Amino acid sequence: MALLEVLHISKRQPDRKIIDDINFRQEGLQKLAITGESGAGKSTLLKIISGKLQADSGTVLFDGEKVTGPEEKLLAGHKHIAYLSQHFELHNNYLVKDLIWFQIKLDEKTAARLFYICRISHLLDRKTNQLSGGEKQRIALCMLLVKRPKLLVLDEPFSNLDPVHKNTLKTVLENITQQLQITCLLASHDPNDTLSWADEIIVIKEGQIIQKDKPEVIYHQPINEYVAGMFGKFNFLEREQAELFGLKTKEKDIIVRPENFRISKSDFNGIKGSIQKISFWGTFYEAEVMINDLKIFVRMMNNEWKVGEEVSVTIVK
Repeated sequence: MALLEVLHISKRQPDRKIIDDINFRQEGLQKLAITGESGAGKSTLLKIISGKLQADSGTVLFDGEKVTGPEEKLLAGHKHIAYLSQHFELHNNYLVKDLIWFQIKLDEKTAARLFYICRISHLLDRKTNQLSGGEKQRIALCMLLVKRPKLLVLDEPFSNLDPVHKNTLKTVLENITQQLQITCLLASHDPNDTLSWADEIIVIKEGQIIQKDKPEVIYHQPINEYVAGMFGKFNFLEREQAELFGLKTKEKDIIVRPENFRISKSDFNGIKGSIQKISFWGTFYEAEVMINDLKIFVRMMNNEWKVGEEVSVTIVK
Protein backbone atom coordinates (compact mmCIF):
# COMPACT_ATOMS: atom_id res chain seq x y z
CA MET A 1 0.00 0.00 0.00
CA ALA A 2 1.30 3.45 -0.95
CA LEU A 3 1.95 5.99 1.80
CA LEU A 4 -0.15 8.61 0.00
CA GLU A 5 -2.98 8.01 -2.46
CA VAL A 6 -4.70 10.88 -4.26
CA LEU A 7 -7.90 9.60 -5.86
CA HIS A 8 -10.02 11.59 -8.32
CA ILE A 9 -9.47 14.93 -6.60
CA SER A 10 -11.29 17.90 -8.16
CA LYS A 11 -11.82 21.49 -7.09
CA ARG A 12 -13.85 24.16 -8.89
CA GLN A 13 -14.32 27.89 -8.89
CA PRO A 14 -17.53 29.32 -10.36
CA ASP A 15 -15.86 29.97 -13.71
CA ARG A 16 -13.33 27.12 -14.03
CA LYS A 17 -11.87 23.92 -12.63
CA ILE A 18 -8.75 24.48 -10.53
CA ILE A 19 -8.07 20.76 -10.05
CA ASP A 20 -9.59 18.25 -12.47
CA ASP A 21 -9.67 14.55 -11.52
CA ILE A 22 -6.10 14.23 -10.18
CA ASN A 23 -4.82 10.72 -9.39
CA PHE A 24 -1.39 9.63 -8.16
CA ARG A 25 0.41 7.60 -5.49
CA GLN A 26 3.51 8.32 -3.43
CA GLU A 27 5.53 5.60 -1.77
CA GLY A 28 7.28 6.00 1.56
CA LEU A 29 10.55 8.01 1.30
CA GLN A 30 9.89 8.68 -2.38
CA LYS A 31 10.78 12.29 -3.23
CA LEU A 32 7.93 13.58 -5.36
CA ALA A 33 7.80 17.00 -7.03
CA ILE A 34 4.77 18.68 -8.60
CA THR A 35 5.51 21.34 -11.18
CA GLY A 36 3.58 23.52 -13.58
CA GLU A 37 3.12 27.13 -14.60
CA SER A 38 1.68 29.72 -12.21
CA GLY A 39 -2.05 29.09 -11.80
CA ALA A 40 -1.77 25.42 -12.80
CA GLY A 41 -3.25 24.30 -9.47
CA LYS A 42 -0.14 23.23 -7.54
CA SER A 43 -0.88 25.10 -4.31
CA THR A 44 -4.54 24.12 -4.32
CA LEU A 45 -3.61 20.47 -4.70
CA LEU A 46 -1.10 20.56 -1.84
CA LYS A 47 -3.61 22.26 0.45
CA ILE A 48 -6.19 19.57 -0.29
CA ILE A 49 -3.64 16.81 0.37
CA SER A 50 -2.73 18.46 3.69
CA GLY A 51 -6.36 18.95 4.74
CA LYS A 52 -6.14 22.74 4.58
CA LEU A 53 -8.70 22.97 1.79
CA GLN A 54 -11.80 20.94 1.01
CA ALA A 55 -11.96 19.12 -2.33
CA ASP A 56 -15.25 19.18 -4.23
CA SER A 57 -14.85 15.48 -5.00
CA GLY A 58 -12.36 12.67 -4.55
CA THR A 59 -10.42 11.22 -1.64
CA VAL A 60 -6.93 11.55 -0.15
CA LEU A 61 -5.67 8.51 1.76
CA PHE A 62 -2.63 8.57 4.03
CA ASP A 63 -1.45 5.20 5.33
CA GLY A 64 -4.86 3.90 4.27
CA GLU A 65 -6.69 6.50 6.37
CA LYS A 66 -8.81 9.27 4.85
CA VAL A 67 -7.42 12.80 5.14
CA THR A 68 -10.32 15.01 6.18
CA GLY A 69 -10.98 18.53 4.92
CA PRO A 70 -12.06 21.59 6.94
CA GLU A 71 -15.72 21.06 6.00
CA GLU A 72 -15.62 17.52 7.43
CA LYS A 73 -13.73 18.05 10.66
CA LEU A 74 -12.80 21.03 12.84
CA LEU A 75 -9.19 19.87 13.17
CA ALA A 76 -8.81 18.72 9.59
CA GLY A 77 -5.89 16.99 7.90
CA HIS A 78 -3.83 14.14 9.31
CA LYS A 79 -1.65 14.18 12.41
CA HIS A 80 1.29 12.72 10.47
CA ILE A 81 1.17 15.23 7.59
CA ALA A 82 2.95 18.58 8.03
CA TYR A 83 2.39 21.44 5.58
CA LEU A 84 4.72 24.40 5.05
CA SER A 85 3.06 27.21 3.13
CA GLN A 86 5.00 29.60 0.93
CA HIS A 87 3.40 32.33 3.08
CA PHE A 88 4.57 31.00 6.46
CA GLU A 89 4.93 33.44 9.37
CA LEU A 90 6.86 33.48 12.64
CA HIS A 91 5.94 35.45 15.77
CA ASN A 92 8.00 38.65 15.98
CA ASN A 93 10.56 39.41 18.70
CA TYR A 94 10.77 35.84 19.98
CA LEU A 95 14.05 34.13 20.65
CA VAL A 96 14.30 31.26 18.18
CA LYS A 97 14.97 28.69 20.90
CA ASP A 98 11.93 29.83 22.89
CA LEU A 99 9.73 29.69 19.81
CA ILE A 100 10.78 26.12 19.01
CA TRP A 101 10.69 24.78 22.56
CA PHE A 102 7.21 26.24 22.93
CA GLN A 103 5.97 23.75 20.32
CA ILE A 104 6.91 20.41 21.89
CA LYS A 105 9.50 19.50 24.48
CA LEU A 106 12.32 17.37 23.08
CA ASP A 107 15.23 15.82 24.90
CA GLU A 108 18.45 17.76 24.32
CA LYS A 109 20.08 15.12 22.12
CA THR A 110 17.08 14.86 19.80
CA ALA A 111 16.70 18.64 19.69
CA ALA A 112 20.39 19.20 18.90
CA ARG A 113 20.21 16.70 16.03
CA LEU A 114 17.12 18.38 14.62
CA PHE A 115 18.67 21.85 14.88
CA TYR A 116 21.77 20.57 13.07
CA ILE A 117 19.76 18.93 10.29
CA CYS A 118 17.78 22.16 9.76
CA ARG A 119 21.00 24.23 9.88
CA ILE A 120 19.69 26.52 12.64
CA SER A 121 21.97 25.69 15.59
CA HIS A 122 23.71 29.06 15.24
CA LEU A 123 20.39 30.93 15.19
CA LEU A 124 18.90 29.78 18.50
CA ASP A 125 19.85 32.91 20.48
CA ARG A 126 18.66 35.35 17.81
CA LYS A 127 15.27 37.02 17.71
CA THR A 128 12.97 36.25 14.82
CA ASN A 129 13.09 39.84 13.56
CA GLN A 130 16.88 39.50 13.12
CA LEU A 131 16.66 36.66 10.58
CA SER A 132 16.77 36.45 6.81
CA GLY A 133 13.91 34.90 4.86
CA GLY A 134 15.81 31.66 4.33
CA GLU A 135 16.67 31.40 8.02
CA LYS A 136 13.04 32.01 9.01
CA GLN A 137 11.93 29.30 6.61
CA ARG A 138 14.29 26.69 8.12
CA ILE A 139 13.04 27.60 11.59
CA ALA A 140 9.42 27.23 10.49
CA LEU A 141 10.42 23.87 9.00
CA CYS A 142 12.04 22.80 12.27
CA MET A 143 8.89 23.73 14.17
CA LEU A 144 6.97 21.30 11.97
CA LEU A 145 9.55 18.54 12.35
CA VAL A 146 9.43 18.54 16.14
CA LYS A 147 5.94 17.07 15.74
CA ARG A 148 7.50 14.04 13.99
CA PRO A 149 5.44 13.96 10.77
CA LYS A 150 5.71 11.08 8.30
CA LEU A 151 4.98 13.30 5.27
CA LEU A 152 6.30 16.82 4.78
CA VAL A 153 4.41 18.88 2.17
CA LEU A 154 6.17 22.04 0.96
CA ASP A 155 4.56 24.68 -1.28
CA GLU A 156 7.17 26.48 -3.42
CA PRO A 157 9.87 26.20 -0.73
CA PHE A 158 12.64 27.57 -2.99
CA SER A 159 10.85 30.68 -4.22
CA ASN A 160 12.37 34.01 -3.16
CA LEU A 161 15.54 32.34 -1.89
CA ASP A 162 19.00 33.42 -3.02
CA PRO A 163 21.32 30.66 -4.32
CA VAL A 164 23.10 30.25 -0.95
CA HIS A 165 19.91 29.70 1.06
CA LYS A 166 18.42 27.59 -1.74
CA ASN A 167 21.37 25.18 -1.68
CA THR A 168 21.23 25.05 2.12
CA LEU A 169 17.54 24.13 1.98
CA LYS A 170 18.22 21.40 -0.58
CA THR A 171 20.76 19.87 1.80
CA VAL A 172 18.25 20.12 4.66
CA LEU A 173 15.57 18.31 2.63
CA GLU A 174 18.00 15.54 1.67
CA ASN A 175 18.86 15.03 5.33
CA ILE A 176 15.21 15.08 6.36
CA THR A 177 14.58 12.15 4.04
CA GLN A 178 17.77 10.21 4.74
CA GLN A 179 18.31 10.83 8.45
CA LEU A 180 14.81 11.45 9.79
CA GLN A 181 13.11 9.04 7.35
CA ILE A 182 10.43 11.58 6.46
CA THR A 183 8.81 11.51 3.03
CA CYS A 184 8.76 14.82 1.15
CA LEU A 185 6.29 16.17 -1.40
CA LEU A 186 6.92 19.62 -2.85
CA ALA A 187 5.66 21.98 -5.53
CA SER A 188 7.94 24.16 -7.62
CA HIS A 189 7.99 25.78 -11.05
CA ASP A 190 11.80 25.92 -11.28
CA PRO A 191 13.47 22.95 -13.04
CA ASN A 192 16.65 23.45 -11.04
CA ASP A 193 14.66 22.72 -7.88
CA THR A 194 13.14 19.47 -9.07
CA LEU A 195 15.31 17.66 -11.65
CA SER A 196 18.23 16.96 -9.31
CA TRP A 197 16.08 16.34 -6.22
CA ALA A 198 13.01 14.35 -7.18
CA ASP A 199 12.63 10.61 -7.70
CA GLU A 200 9.54 11.35 -9.76
CA ILE A 201 7.97 14.50 -11.20
CA ILE A 202 4.33 15.29 -11.89
CA VAL A 203 3.69 18.06 -14.42
CA ILE A 204 0.26 19.67 -14.26
CA LYS A 205 -1.48 22.20 -16.48
CA GLU A 206 -4.88 23.76 -15.86
CA GLY A 207 -5.47 21.35 -12.99
CA GLN A 208 -4.70 18.16 -14.91
CA ILE A 209 -1.72 15.82 -14.91
CA ILE A 210 0.07 16.13 -18.25
CA GLN A 211 3.00 13.80 -17.56
CA LYS A 212 4.28 11.80 -14.58
CA ASP A 213 7.66 10.06 -14.75
CA LYS A 214 11.28 9.99 -13.65
CA PRO A 215 13.18 13.29 -14.08
CA GLU A 216 15.32 11.87 -16.91
CA VAL A 217 12.25 10.84 -18.89
CA ILE A 218 10.44 14.13 -18.24
CA TYR A 219 13.49 16.07 -19.43
CA HIS A 220 14.53 14.02 -22.47
CA GLN A 221 11.13 12.68 -23.52
CA PRO A 222 8.59 15.42 -22.72
CA ILE A 223 5.12 14.61 -23.97
CA ASN A 224 4.62 18.08 -25.47
CA GLU A 225 6.05 21.60 -25.73
CA TYR A 226 4.49 22.67 -22.43
CA VAL A 227 6.35 19.97 -20.48
CA ALA A 228 9.55 20.61 -22.43
CA GLY A 229 9.40 24.33 -21.70
CA MET A 230 9.00 23.75 -17.97
CA PHE A 231 12.48 22.23 -17.89
CA GLY A 232 14.52 24.57 -20.02
CA LYS A 233 15.38 25.50 -23.59
CA PHE A 234 14.43 23.08 -26.36
CA ASN A 235 14.36 22.73 -30.14
CA PHE A 236 11.07 21.87 -31.82
CA LEU A 237 11.55 19.95 -35.07
CA GLU A 238 8.83 19.01 -37.49
CA ARG A 239 9.16 15.53 -39.00
CA GLU A 240 10.73 16.80 -42.22
CA GLN A 241 13.25 18.90 -40.27
CA ALA A 242 14.14 15.95 -38.04
CA GLU A 243 14.76 13.79 -41.08
CA LEU A 244 17.30 16.34 -42.35
CA PHE A 245 19.38 15.42 -39.31
CA GLY A 246 18.94 11.69 -39.92
CA LEU A 247 16.25 11.21 -37.28
CA LYS A 248 13.59 8.70 -38.26
CA THR A 249 10.43 9.22 -36.27
CA LYS A 250 6.81 8.13 -36.40
CA GLU A 251 5.82 11.28 -34.57
CA LYS A 252 4.60 14.37 -36.39
CA ASP A 253 7.28 16.42 -34.66
CA ILE A 254 9.93 15.91 -31.97
CA ILE A 255 11.68 17.86 -29.24
CA VAL A 256 15.49 17.92 -29.01
CA ARG A 257 17.44 19.56 -26.18
CA PRO A 258 20.29 22.00 -27.06
CA GLU A 259 22.94 19.67 -25.61
CA ASN A 260 21.99 16.99 -28.14
CA PHE A 261 23.26 19.13 -31.01
CA ARG A 262 26.90 19.55 -32.04
CA ILE A 263 28.52 22.12 -34.30
CA SER A 264 31.77 21.75 -36.23
CA LYS A 265 33.66 23.53 -38.98
CA SER A 266 33.12 20.73 -41.49
CA ASP A 267 31.06 17.59 -41.15
CA PHE A 268 29.89 15.82 -44.29
CA ASN A 269 26.91 14.48 -42.32
CA GLY A 270 26.00 17.87 -40.91
CA ILE A 271 23.55 20.54 -42.00
CA LYS A 272 25.05 23.90 -42.95
CA GLY A 273 24.09 26.95 -40.92
CA SER A 274 25.44 30.22 -39.55
CA ILE A 275 25.88 31.36 -35.95
CA GLN A 276 23.58 34.27 -35.09
CA LYS A 277 24.31 34.65 -31.38
CA ILE A 278 26.49 33.19 -28.62
CA SER A 279 25.47 33.47 -24.95
CA PHE A 280 27.51 32.63 -21.84
CA TRP A 281 25.58 30.90 -19.02
CA GLY A 282 28.33 30.26 -16.50
CA THR A 283 28.76 26.49 -16.84
CA PHE A 284 28.11 26.42 -20.60
CA TYR A 285 27.74 28.48 -23.78
CA GLU A 286 24.70 28.51 -26.01
CA ALA A 287 24.80 29.25 -29.73
CA GLU A 288 21.83 30.19 -31.89
CA VAL A 289 22.35 28.75 -35.37
CA MET A 290 20.14 29.58 -38.36
CA ILE A 291 19.59 26.79 -40.89
CA ASN A 292 17.51 28.39 -43.63
CA ASP A 293 14.45 29.55 -41.63
CA LEU A 294 15.04 27.17 -38.72
CA LYS A 295 16.70 28.44 -35.53
CA ILE A 296 18.60 25.79 -33.57
CA PHE A 297 19.88 26.23 -30.01
CA VAL A 298 23.17 24.40 -29.38
CA ARG A 299 24.74 24.01 -25.94
CA MET A 300 28.56 23.90 -25.72
CA MET A 301 31.00 23.48 -22.84
CA ASN A 302 33.60 25.67 -24.56
CA ASN A 303 33.37 28.44 -27.13
CA GLU A 304 35.64 28.57 -30.17
CA TRP A 305 33.17 30.24 -32.49
CA LYS A 306 32.28 33.73 -33.68
CA VAL A 307 28.96 35.28 -34.62
CA GLY A 308 28.44 35.01 -38.37
CA GLU A 309 30.65 31.93 -38.74
CA GLU A 310 29.47 29.12 -41.03
CA VAL A 311 29.19 25.75 -39.26
CA SER A 312 27.87 22.21 -39.68
CA VAL A 313 25.18 21.05 -37.25
CA THR A 314 24.63 17.41 -36.29
CA ILE A 315 22.59 15.56 -33.67
CA VAL A 316 24.16 13.18 -31.17
CA LYS A 317 21.86 10.17 -31.33
